[in-house]
Amino acid sequence: MKNLALFDLDHTLLPIDSDYEWGEFLVRVGAVDETAFRRRNDEFFAQYNAGVLDPVEYLEFALGTLARFPRAELDALYARFMREVIEPAIRPQALALVRQHQDAGDLVAIITATNHHITAPIAARFGVEHHIGAMPEYDADGKLTGRLLGTPTSGPGKVTHMHAWLERLGARFEDFERCHFYSDSHNDLPLLSIVSHPVATNPSAKLAAHAQSQGWPTIHLFND
Repeated sequence: MKNLALFDLDHTLLPIDSDYEWGEFLVRVGAVDETAFRRRNDEFFAQYNAGVLDPVEYLEFALGTLARFPRAELDALYARFMREVIEPAIRPQALALVRQHQDAGDLVAIITATNHHITAPIAARFGVEHHIGAMPEYDADGKLTGRLLGTPTSGPGKVTHMHAWLERLGARFEDFERCHFYSDSHNDLPLLSIVSHPVATNPSAKLAAHAQSQGWPTIHLFND
């Protein structure tokens, strides 16, 4: 069985938080009320950094924002977001790290707490077929309802969703001799703690301290 390589996305493969930047983008283009939206977006971002975010509350705020837009308008906004915000943030060293595992024949996946609608095009840009993100609910016409489908893909939820994804592929986590997981955040300790090769990647201060205490390797992909 080939080895497994898992990647967090925001501040790991990207030097930004794609979810937060999406909110800032909506404010900048005048798609949402600046004062009200930015206040809530900043509150949630601070909670995330402090490790006290309620993931369901946040995701349903973010998905509710997405659900305001007709699908065609949302798709056009997101295409512009990819061009103006995501593409300039992609660094060759992050692409090279992913490619290194792909070239080795590893099974590669991005697993992120950010919702699937936002991050699926980013995973595709990295050339990663397998992508696990929080799943939005869609109605019969394919429009976002603003609700979360299932459980969040954050904290211990990453472990749960990783196992479910492997089961859908007909595999088990225990089948892999080596499993790398790259993450910047102490919020990912549940998954970092069970893989054979945890890698603190552009780590927060909390994760850097924990990684040092555990003897985990630390890498820095970005200089900015």
